[in-house]
Parts: sequence; structure tokens; C-alpha cells
Amino acid sequence: MDMDKLTSTLAREIGRDAKQVANVITLLEGGATIPFIARYRKELHGSMDDQLLRQLCDRLQYLRNLEGRKEEIRRAIENQGKLTEELSRAIENAATLAEAEDLYRPYKQKRRTRATIAREKGLEPLAQLLFEQKRSGPAPEEAARDHSGPEKGVETVEDALQGASDIIAEWLSDDAAIRKTLRELVLRQGSLHSVAAAQEDSVYRLYYDFTFPLRRLQGYQVLAINRGERENMLKVSVQLDRPNALAALCRAVVRPGTPAMAFVKAAAEDAYDRLIFPSLEREVRALLKEQADEGAIHTFALNLRPLLMQPPVKGKVTMGLDPGYRMGCKVAVVDATGKVLDTRVVYPTHGQRQKEECIRTLSQMIARHQVECIAIGNGTASRETEQMTAQLIRRIGGGVSYMVVSEAGASVYSASPLAAEEFPQFDVNLRSAVSIARRLQDPLAELVKIDPKAIGVGQYQHDMPQARLGQALDGVVEDCVNAVGVDANTASPSLLQRVSGLTAATAKNVVHYREEKGAFQSRKELLKVRGLGPKAYEQCAGFIRVPESRQVLDRTGVHPESYAAAQALLEECGFTLSDVEKGALEHLPEKAEAMGLEELEKRIGVGVPTLRDILRELCKPGRDPREELPPPLLRTDVMEMKDLKPGMELKGTVRNVVDFGVFVDIGVHQDGLVHISKLPQRVRHPSQLLQVGDVVTVWVEKVDEGKKRISLTMCGVPPLA
Repeated sequence: MDMDKLTSTLAREIGRDAKQVANVITLLEGGATIPFIARYRKELHGSMDDQLLRQLCDRLQYLRNLEGRKEEIRRAIENQGKLTEELSRAIENAATLAEAEDLYRPYKQKRRTRATIAREKGLEPLAQLLFEQKRSGPAPEEAARDHSGPEKGVETVEDALQGASDIIAEWLSDDAAIRKTLRELVLRQGSLHSVAAAQEDSVYRLYYDFTFPLRRLQGYQVLAINRGERENMLKVSVQLDRPNALAALCRAVVRPGTPAMAFVKAAAEDAYDRLIFPSLEREVRALLKEQADEGAIHTFALNLRPLLMQPPVKGKVTMGLDPGYRMGCKVAVVDATGKVLDTRVVYPTHGQRQKEECIRTLSQMIARHQVECIAIGNGTASRETEQMTAQLIRRIGGGVSYMVVSEAGASVYSASPLAAEEFPQFDVNLRSAVSIARRLQDPLAELVKIDPKAIGVGQYQHDMPQARLGQALDGVVEDCVNAVGVDANTASPSLLQRVSGLTAATAKNVVHYREEKGAFQSRKELLKVRGLGPKAYEQCAGFIRVPESRQVLDRTGVHPESYAAAQALLEECGFTLSDVEKGALEHLPEKAEAMGLEELEKRIGVGVPTLRDILRELCKPGRDPREELPPPLLRTDVMEMKDLKPGMELKGTVRNVVDFGVFVDIGVHQDGLVHISKLPQRVRHPSQLLQVGDVVTVWVEKVDEGKKRISLTMCGVPPLA
């Protein structure tokens, strides 16, 4: 596929202008990153966002892989001397890998099959004669007599006919058009069927006698059934109306009224039952899994983004509690910048005396360090720790609030070399308490230290292709870090390495430079960092802030390449850089709009999208986009499951969004489920309405304490049963 065709294909698929797509491809080939392209090259691509750019990038990679595979297939067939113009055109026009592989199938080196053995016995001419189905042709038995006998290695007429049938069956199985027709039929009319493989009750009981059309199957159902099959709890098959499928096959190959019609029909049935349908069943199940994986990865990425972008609780001394039974509750107090001030281990679950001692110890720590917020991990013993915290807050007369935070991945981080390097003086368990405290203060800065797959806001993440999942989630982390920006003088290596253009090595070099030379005084000073050359600087500079710089634009998201444009814009509107410093630009956007952005574009030399970005940055230097979101829900008291009654109205925080609904933390330790049917609007997927971190109003619909299930609704007070 030449570049023009590739570009037009991509443009059509994503609904954008071909020139814009070509510009993106050129930028990618020149080493530009997705965040850089999304933020600082808007004029070239029509302001595509980072998600659309990643979609384009993934599709570009697929099409290039497809082209590479098609070229391999074409070369392999040509080496066999069997490449015709018609076949070459068919390969060129194949739109998917499946179509290309279907065309290659007849020419693949096969292991020894029944058809291979029949060919070795010289039965291919007989198969060809019968498959032609001439009206004047011989009857199958008559034709077979000429191809049987001891001297031919075929003992009987029946053996000759069986060999010819095997050859025809393999021809039909290898026919690309037939496979395409039947594949489409399976996807359109087939169903997935599962039955119990064992007698005992299990989490898979919903699928113990389950049949559902393939075209309507949900991704979570496919993943659940596949897992049940792997655990030997389910037997799974694809079902298709056999007479209907055979009719479609016979229409393509059987010629009615010919002497060989019945023979070819029988060979077609054998091909379908023995070769075609089992192969298509494997293909379809692989396709279902691939689609389910992509859907689950997409959902995971959708959930991860708002989790990382949760508003930070800035400027507050915070206490982190990592709950536990046997090893006690680990405590860490960090100051407003995340520096560790104090640590302890207390035992609130070891009896009333130890609980009172715990409350006394924590009260003293709160008073000594003037703690304002408490972050509680949601793992083992979280419920008891939350109850103790609520009692503690009442005992000290308030003034402190708490929030239960996800501790997913905290243990992975605390045992990692990164944590050992950051906190060599602390025990592994105390490191996790520090991480939990910092997750409340700045979720993004802390969560970037953890493998995104360990954060736990998806479904069936361990069943997905791990490389593809990791690639998608790393993209989300990169986009979030660059959307917020990082402080060159305080950011950790984990945070810096996610910045556009930086690597793990250059991120460590940035930290090493500031430790050796002191705080960065300007963005240009980044060019003195070992390994950080002009190209890396171009990619990273706009995303790195230097609050200590005398150049006020170094503290903003304005890229250094646009400093002259920013100053020209200020002058055109009657302002100066000192006005940016003073924050006296409230009328700048009005003046710019009054003058006309298109007119300013001509005078200043940068496009309207870049002008809008510059205006936004000048008015709010160093702004954090997370601060524009609703603040997290902090609590001062706790409820238990037994306190819940149908119809009760509660405020909660969305913890996870899955295909069938959303899980909401309502302050009783056990998250409640709002099924997709109980959302306030009809949507295809809950992510169209809600995202992780949203604070929502819900009503209790049903509580099952035995199974620890809470059913919630967002459609108003449910009717009493």
C-alpha cells in the first residue's frame, strides 16, 4: 500500500482530512511523541486529541503489519511459481489479516493429511474430474475404476472415491471465498453455548446452561466464559444451524443434475464437519477473545485516566493508614510536600485495650504534626480501621477528615527497588503507608511509580495480552502526566520519565543534575543535562515547569518555541510579561477576541489553536487541570452494611466502571453496584455517563449482607418491596 492509499484509508476510518493524517504520520516518523503532537502541533492535525492520535497510531501500525504480511504471502506464492495476476490483485485488496491468510491457505506447507496421502496415490485427476461435475461426465464409481487396482496402490473403487473425496474436502476448506462466506454466516447467525463441566456451584453458574447470539455477546461474558473453560468449570462450543450452513456451501460448489452431484455434496458435508467448521470455530473464538480483550483494555484505560487525574488534596499534612490484622496498622505522617515526618505501627484490631492505645497514639501524632487529612487503604482490616478512625475524629472533636483510597499496587511498590531507593530507612510495610498518604495528596505523582496493570480499575486484566495492555495503559499515564505538567525541581524520576521525550535514563540524569548543581533556574538549563539533546528538549520543554525561573513563561505550559508569539500577543493586547507575573490578565481573552484571533494569527504568525492555548496559559500560569474537577469526597463518620435501608439516599465515589455498571464507594467498606439499567440515562456503556472518581448521588435498592452485595440505583428513590 503506497503512502497516499495508506493516508486516505486512515483518513476515511477516523473521519479526518487526509492532509492532517499525512502530517501526523510525518511527525511520528520524525520522532515526535503523541503528547507533543496533540499539544503543540494542533494546526497540522486539526486539534485531534491524544486518544484519537493513539487510535490513528495503532491503526497505522496494523496496516503496516498487514502490508508486510501481504508482501510475505505474495513472495512465498511467487517462489512456488503459482502467483497469478488475479491472485496478486486479491492479496493486494485483502482488507484484513484473516482475508490475506485465507488466500495463502492453499499454498501453505501442510503437515501430512488424508488429502496428501490421496495425492501421493495419484488420485488428484479423479478428484478434479468428479469436481468438474460435467453433465456428460461418468458416474463416480465408473470413473474410480480407472484409478483403482493393486498396481495403482489403491485396492478398491471405494478407496479411490474416498481419496478423491478427501482431496475435494481439502480444496473446499482452503477456498478463500467459501471460508469468507461461512465465516460471515457464523458471525451473523451463530451462537456461543456453554454448559457445566462439573457439578459443584461456582461463580460461573450463570453460564452452566448458556446460549447467546455471537453478534450480541458482551466482552465481559466472553472473558468470563473463557476463564471458566480454562478452570475446567465450563464446556464451550460455537453453534450454527448445520443445514443452513451446508446449503450455503453446496450452493457455491454443487451443480444439480450431474452424475457426480451427490458425491460432491457428500464431500462438501465432510469438508464442513471435519475441516471448515472446526477451523472457523477456533477462528471465531479467537476473534471474540481479541474483541473482548480490546474492549476490556479500552475500559481499563478509560478508568485509569480519571483515577490518575483525581484532584490532589494539596497543601495538607496527611496521615496514611495501611490496615492489617496480624502485622497491625502501619502509620505514616507526611507534610504538605510529601516528606515523611513520623511513622508508627498500631494494633486497633487486637482488642479493646490496644484499640484505645491506638486512638491515643494517633491523637498525639495528629496534634503534634497538625494532621488535617487521613488516607485509609482499602485492603484487609480496612473496615475496622475506618470505624476506629471515625471514633478517633469524634474523640478529638473533629477538625480532621478521612478518605478510603485504593491501595492496589501499594504492596508491589513498597517491595520494589524504587521504593527501597526512595525509603531505605523504612520497613517495607511502612513504605506502603507513605504511599497511601501520598495517594491522597497527589494521586498522579504517586501512582506513576506503580505498574498501571497493578492499579486494579479494570476487569479480567490478567486474562488479556499483557504487552498490549501495558502499551495502552502506559499511553494513558503518559497523556495524564503531560496534561498536568511536572516541576523540574521536585518531580521524581518515575514522574519525569513519563514526560514526552524523556527516558528512564534522562529522567535520572535530570534528578542527578539538580542534586549536584542545585535547582534549575530556567528551562534552557535542561539542555545541560547529560543525554538531553535538542530533539528531547523540543519534545519535553513545554511539559516541564521551572517555578524558580525569572522567565515567567518557564512556569507555564507555553512552549519555548512560542515565547516570542506569547510576548507579541501580550503587546498587541496592551499587556506585558510583568502583568502575567502579577496575575493581572483577566481582560486579556476579551481583548484578544475583540481584535479577532484570525487577525492576530496573521500578525503574530501562529495558528488560532495555539493562540487559544497561549491565552489560557497566560491567564492561569502553572494551572493544574485537575483543580477544575470536583474535589474528592472526604468523610468524618462511617456506616456499616446493617445501617443501610432500601430507599436511603447517599453520596458516593465511583470506584470502577465496567461493561455492566459502576461500583460506588458509599462509605460502608463494601462497594455497591449500580447496574447499567439503573443509571439515570440509557447508554451503551456506563463510561458514556460516569468515570472513576465522580461523586454521585445514589439510592439503596437492595442489601444482601450474607453475600455482601449492595444494589444501588441512580434513578431516584426505588419503590419499597
